[in-house]
Amino acid sequence: MAEKKSVVTRQRFASGFTYKDYIAQIKVNKDKFEEYYQTAQLSNEDKEFFRKVAGMPDGAAKVLVLGEDWCPDAFRGIPLIARIAETAGMEMRIFPRDLNLDIMNEFLNQGQFMSLPTVVFYTKDQQYICHWIERPEFANQDRAKIEAEIKKKNPAGSEQEIRTLVGESTRARYPVWQQESAREIRQMLGKKLGI
Repeated sequence: MAEKKSVVTRQRFASGFTYKDYIAQIKVNKDKFEEYYQTAQLSNEDKEFFRKVAGMPDGAAKVLVLGEDWCPDAFRGIPLIARIAETAGMEMRIFPRDLNLDIMNEFLNQGQFMSLPTVVFYTKDQQYICHWIERPEFANQDRAKIEAEIKKKNPAGSEQEIRTLVGESTRARYPVWQQESAREIRQMLGKKLGI
């Protein structure tokens, strides 16, 4: 069976926003992107790993990100990916998901969900390596525990009240989730690249 041709050609990739240009054009949550760029700190071990994979002959030299400025997982996750790309010297391009549904359709979460952010790693020759979606598994587990605790403390709370409380509580965890995202991405790239 022939491999499906990607809509992400070299020219298409190059047409995406740089991180700086993406931040300059967003309409909401610019302050959140700036806040989580500051908390997106990489350990020395992380920095060494990402530099190594970017420097390999068929390593991760390019990274494409699908996101939207209104999405909490995007304003938490995209700044981390920017830090990784900057540290490693990877070329990073960001595409607003809702204007690039053809790209999104290539990388649906579980084949059906348009989850954000979606982060795709390529070689310098635009060969697909792997992709990572939304948030680390640790964050999913952490969020479920937080939600259960809030529902227990507020049994009469409306769905909107619970959602608001969960959002407030999980935001405090974003720096930890960023660290877990870096760990999960390292693990994924290490496995794909055999290191």
